Amino acid sequence: MAQAHVVVIGGGIAGLTAAAVVGGGVGEPARARVTLLEASERLGGKLWGGEVGGVRVDLGAESVLARRPEAVELARAVGLAEQLEPPTTAKAAIWTRGALRPLPAGQVMGVPGDLAALAESGVLSPEGLERARQEVVGEAVADDIAVGRYVADRLGREVVDRLVEPLLGGVYAGRADEISLRAAVPALLQVARGGGSLLAGVHELATRPQVVGTPVFQGLRGGLGTLPVAVAAACAEAGVDLRTRTEVTGLRRTPDGWRVTTGDGEVLHADAVVLAVPAPAAARLLRADAPAAAAELDTVEYAGMALVTLAFRRADLARVPAGSGFLVPSVDGRRIKASTFSSNKWGWLERSAPDTFVLRTSLGRLREEEPLELADEELVARSLADLGEAIGLTARPHDSAVTRWRAGLPQYPVGHLDRVARIRAAADRVGALALCGAAYDGVGIPACIASGRAAAAGLDRVLTPLAGANVTERTMGA
Repeated sequence: MAQAHVVVIGGGIAGLTAAAVVGGGVGEPARARVTLLEASERLGGKLWGGEVGGVRVDLGAESVLARRPEAVELARAVGLAEQLEPPTTAKAAIWTRGALRPLPAGQVMGVPGDLAALAESGVLSPEGLERARQEVVGEAVADDIAVGRYVADRLGREVVDRLVEPLLGGVYAGRADEISLRAAVPALLQVARGGGSLLAGVHELATRPQVVGTPVFQGLRGGLGTLPVAVAAACAEAGVDLRTRTEVTGLRRTPDGWRVTTGDGEVLHADAVVLAVPAPAAARLLRADAPAAAAELDTVEYAGMALVTLAFRRADLARVPAGSGFLVPSVDGRRIKASTFSSNKWGWLERSAPDTFVLRTSLGRLREEEPLELADEELVARSLADLGEAIGLTARPHDSAVTRWRAGLPQYPVGHLDRVARIRAAADRVGALALCGAAYDGVGIPACIASGRAAAAGLDRVLTPLAGANVTERTMGA
């Protein structure tokens, strides 16, 4: 009997992780022969590096949550331990009520736990601050609730509009009044289930010893786009067959596994399949053999956004902006929703290009995706107009790049985790199938890596008997 064959469909970080774990690319024994199929011309999904103004930068995600271990562990496993680097500065601001105001200390995803810091920041109006002080202690939350509704009921609408919304928007490009507390901010769900004061619960979370003084985020020298490149190299060295520009057009269950059909008519036979593609693509491929899973996947909504990266000559700047950047509440009606001062935030970037200042802006959110249809020049112009108002920027960039992430961020509404459970239950009934990626267990990079690892582990019950049969056959043949 030949070695078991696993086909991984999708080459983002979740799919690459699953391929590396099953194929033996991260220091673990190979469990099967692996073929990874990616429809686009490159691997890595939203981890993507490029050059702007002759400087190597990230054109997608630029940092990972360091308080979850999966991304840092993967980077170390593929030889990037020496490249890990925390931000040089994490002093972010909120551009609201006509000024840049410091992001208040002691908050968790925008929910305040320190009223003194909140007052000092000036983010809220006097009326909004007074409402937060008059916290309404409601009943304990039994199961799930929208983040915005929960916080607004207790601390007032302005806390949601000027703090929670921009922070959640930075993660999901979504709406706080729809995003699930249970799925998106599980730490706060524990506070909500316990009842009592939200302010006190957040203060306890924010002042835990394992939180204070530890970096929230980590990056990689050379950009986070180096991570999928290193994982792919480890996979290739282990013998994983990595194929780009290979769209999967058909997937059908067979008595002994799966038949995978590609756009050029090739047919691959797999003992098991990992689906690491966005929900719409997964629904299309599963419609024939797992219609219940496909129906649930069809309900996953996505938000799109555009990322504008600008490179300036430092000599052209009247002054270099301070801090790591700022967030923009949608209630203020600005064009951009955030800006990151990349050359301030990452020491490696400043060291590699001391004469250049790189910053980036983002535009677009759920159901407000008109920016994605605009020309690059218009997106740059809108970004510069807002930057002029926010930080007094008058210089013109000597280079720019626009990256559009259409349907890039899956939304996690109330009930999302129950939906995921139903999807996976339907997939389990089909058998020899695992699903992973941002649509299921979290949109952050560590969560996607954990999802890929879990998908690989979920195939063990399929691959272990096959491996045993292979050993028996080889023994008998000897």
